[in-house]
Amino acid sequence: MATGSEQRVNALAVAGIDIGAVAAKVAIVSGGVIRAHQVVPTGINGERSAKRALKMALVSAGLAYEDISFIMSTGYGRHVFTGANKTITEISAHAEGVRRAFRDARTIIDIGGQDTKAISLAEDGSVANFVMNDKCAAGTGRFLEVMSRVLHVRVAEMGELALRSESPSKINSMCTVFSESEVISLLTNGRKREDIAAGLCESIAKRVSSMARYVGVREKVVFSGGVAKNVGMIAALEKELKTHLLIPPEPQITGAVGAAMLAQKICLDSKQIVVEVHK
Repeated sequence: MATGSEQRVNALAVAGIDIGAVAAKVAIVSGGVIRAHQVVPTGINGERSAKRALKMALVSAGLAYEDISFIMSTGYGRHVFTGANKTITEISAHAEGVRRAFRDARTIIDIGGQDTKAISLAEDGSVANFVMNDKCAAGTGRFLEVMSRVLHVRVAEMGELALRSESPSKINSMCTVFSESEVISLLTNGRKREDIAAGLCESIAKRVSSMARYVGVREKVVFSGGVAKNVGMIAALEKELKTHLLIPPEPQITGAVGAAMLAQKICLDSKQIVVEVHK
């Protein structure tokens, strides 16, 4: 049976905040359980968007700001959130978030709005190797957003459109600007939208798979990030890597969840020290 001190330690509420170029994600964790999460477009002010997401998540969890014992921030804009107790790199946060969902994960492919990451995990879950593309929008959610506008389809529907293709188009360029011109040309020449959508997914899959192979693809492979909601991308990556991909329940909040879990570890360690001192 847990002591009163242990119960108080386990009931600590913490928050993980992942500020990306496209969205600010918040996860509130208490007792190892995700109590609430929220995703808000980053816009022009990352801190303001993160605070809004945190406020919405707190309401959803039935908590006040004062109930949060520790805030860990991560992501592209982690340093702009002045209310954070500590910051953590995206790689560490995503590794922890994925391991919460899949303890035996060994490879992580994360495609966000503005960057792509491939992470290899050691047997103990620590980061063994990683590679990150954050200098070019090619192969990211932003790339898909641009292409969906050219195809006159909502980005959320692009994956389903790609799955209807019987003859994917070949997309030669991964540069967003050149690919846009290429897609317009294909449409002008009568290629079906579903074939172009499938070609785009396959093109991204080839680029991302090369990153994954660089760090080493080992089972089990987890696909996270907002783009993991795209069924066309899932199918294209599985075809390219010749493996089944595991998808977290909410792939877009993986980094926020990881940040929150790491925040909880810090609180548990510090509280345990206090408990032991007062025994």
